[in-house]
Amino acid sequence: MLTSRLVAERALELGFDLIGFAPAGQTPGAERFLNWLRAGYAGEMVYLERSADKRVDPRLVLPGARSIVLVGVSYDTLSPPAELLTDPARGRIARYAWGADYHDILIPRLRRLGEFVALESRAYVDTGPVIERAWAEQCGLGFIGKNTCLIHRTRGSYFFLGAILSPVEIIEERDFQADNALPGVRPTPDLRSRKAKCGCGACSRCLTACPTNAFPQPFVLDARRCISYLTIELKGSIPLELRPQMGNWIFGCDVCQEVCPYVRQYARPTRQPAFYPLEEWRMAPLLLDVLRWDRATFHARFKGTAVLRAKRRGLLRNACVAAGNWGSPQALPALRALLDDEEPLVREHAAWAIARISAPQSTF
Repeated sequence: MLTSRLVAERALELGFDLIGFAPAGQTPGAERFLNWLRAGYAGEMVYLERSADKRVDPRLVLPGARSIVLVGVSYDTLSPPAELLTDPARGRIARYAWGADYHDILIPRLRRLGEFVALESRAYVDTGPVIERAWAEQCGLGFIGKNTCLIHRTRGSYFFLGAILSPVEIIEERDFQADNALPGVRPTPDLRSRKAKCGCGACSRCLTACPTNAFPQPFVLDARRCISYLTIELKGSIPLELRPQMGNWIFGCDVCQEVCPYVRQYARPTRQPAFYPLEEWRMAPLLLDVLRWDRATFHARFKGTAVLRAKRRGLLRNACVAAGNWGSPQALPALRALLDDEEPLVREHAAWAIARISAPQSTF
């Protein structure tokens, strides 16, 4: 008999911070997800619609699935000097990408945990058709906040999530850890009967802090306006009306998490050394440096990190927007050099930045 305690002990050995369990079935909030897709909020992330049926029911991913195991690993590292991150001459990178690529670190461990549960298990770290946050809430790892992030009541939201689909039933012991944190702290009722309640209350800091107004209403994200989407998922031109609102973000965005009271009070540093930045430029490189990187330099700088996902043309596109928002004439020589770049996408955004710096009173 496989029990939640046995699986949790193995998860702790593998370095996971949170764990929870649920019987396999239709994804919680499946209709909300489908309505979100129908509203067009996914933007160009067409893979979400292609795999919608599997995301709605993980039993289509693993026929015969009986259990779902969700794990969480903190990626919070340190609080760098505020002047480093607020310096408009630097390009900001989201916290989760400061260190090693989390896929390289977590997928092998998650597969080992999956093999412990059952050899036929499937393991995913945002790489498969599983809505991890919905299942994490169902498994008791936290609640979905107004910013659509999973928020743990005593640990915040700086977590990577991983999911295991298993063909075996996992018996949940009634004295399993209360907040699903490893190691546990106090007894809890059976997780199957426990439903997460939103802990946001009247707080709406994340909604009002979003620079691009990406939340049309609480608990709904219009990805087409989200800085993380614009700097990573979007492959083409960034909409003109959103560029001035993006500040100096060049890969991802942390704003809606940074202002969250749960994050500010409860976030704890990760136990994983690989997630710590080796140099400060991994958090906020100088824009003048980024604008001069060729393909080889870009790959050498970000080898083994999640930033490679943006590719050079994407990162330089984003850096051009950040340079335009910086507004300093110091950026003009580097931007003018990019007018001859091999990538049309980079040339277009460099021209926009030059115009914005040259005519700061114009509307872009």
